Amino acid sequence: MIALLAIAIPLVVYNFSGVFGTSAAAPSAPAAAAGPATPAQKKPGNVQAPLNTLDPTLHTDLLDASRRVKYEAGGRNIFRMEEPPIPKIIAPPRPVNTPLPTPTPTPPPPPIPLKFYGFASKANEPKRIFLEEGGAVFIARQGDIVDRRYKVVQIQTTSVVIEDVLTANRQTIPLTAK
Repeated sequence: MIALLAIAIPLVVYNFSGVFGTSAAAPSAPAAAAGPATPAQKKPGNVQAPLNTLDPTLHTDLLDASRRVKYEAGGRNIFRMEEPPIPKIIAPPRPVNTPLPTPTPTPPPPPIPLKFYGFASKANEPKRIFLEEGGAVFIARQGDIVDRRYKVVQIQTTSVVIEDVLTANRQTIPLTAK
C-alpha cells in the first residue's frame, strides 16, 4: 500500500499542478504585428477582442459597437409569421385548332316496368287504371303513387303518363291487351 501511495501522490500533483498554480495569460500581440487588417477591422467601431484572453473586465466599447449594428435581412421581419407571396403561374395559351372534348352522354333512365291494362270509370267518380308489375295488379287514380315509386300523372283512353319519383323520369305507357 505504501508503494501505491508513493506512485499516486506524484501523479495527482502532476495532474492538478495547472489548476492550483497560477498561469499568466499570454500577452496579446498588437494588431499591426498580426498582419494586414481585414475590412471588418478597418471600420471605426469594430473592435474585436482576442479570442484566447481570460480578462474579466467589462469592455463597454465592444457593447456599444454591438448596439450600433442594424439588422438588415432584405425586408423580412423574423418576429412576424407571414407567408411568402405565392408566385403567379402563367398557363401556356391553349392551341386554337384543338377541338374541345365532347362530354359523354348520360345514359337514359331505365324503363318503367309497369304495364297498363285499362281503366274503369263511373259517373261522378275519377277514372281508375289497372297497372301490372311482376304478377301484382295495382289500381290507381290520377295523382296516386304506385309501388312506392311511380306516380300516375295523366290518364288517357289509350295510354297513361307515369313518372318515376326517384329519377324524375316520365314515360307514356300504352294500353296493352292481355
